[in-house]
Amino acid sequence: MKIRPYQKSDEAAVVHLWAECGLLAPQNNPIRDIQRKLKVNPSWFLVGSCEDELIASCMVGYEGHRGWINYLAVAPKEQRKGFAREMMEEAERILREAGCPKISLQIRSSNSKVIAFYEGLGFREDRVTSLGKRLEVDEPYPVELAVHTQSQSRPTLET
Repeated sequence: MKIRPYQKSDEAAVVHLWAECGLLAPQNNPIRDIQRKLKVNPSWFLVGSCEDELIASCMVGYEGHRGWINYLAVAPKEQRKGFAREMMEEAERILREAGCPKISLQIRSSNSKVIAFYEGLGFREDRVTSLGKRLEVDEPYPVELAVHTQSQSRPTLET
């Protein structure tokens, strides 16, 4: 797998990947999330590809106190091959170089497979309550339509 920064031409493939992986939620418009990330350390929005197919993504963030991982995804047919671990190794390299002392991430407590994956990488549960407050409210994103429509044909990378 080749890991590189996201490019605008990756947008459809990334949104499709997130739909395949169940990462889309009506309150989080993926197009807006991508646009927001591109305003802050855009080179830290990573994608992974094999040949001409985008198969992985990871948004890396750091605000000076701790690093964050968002939208780590690997195409279902490519899972359990070490690609998520490779994406995390690159994310950790970036954060170490930036002087980041700790990485945090949020996982739905019901997602035991993903929790086990991160525990295998050395992550441990922090006993905290995660709260959030929307400062910008996005139009609801049609998740069901995105999953159905995008599963018809998988976008490939433009060269």
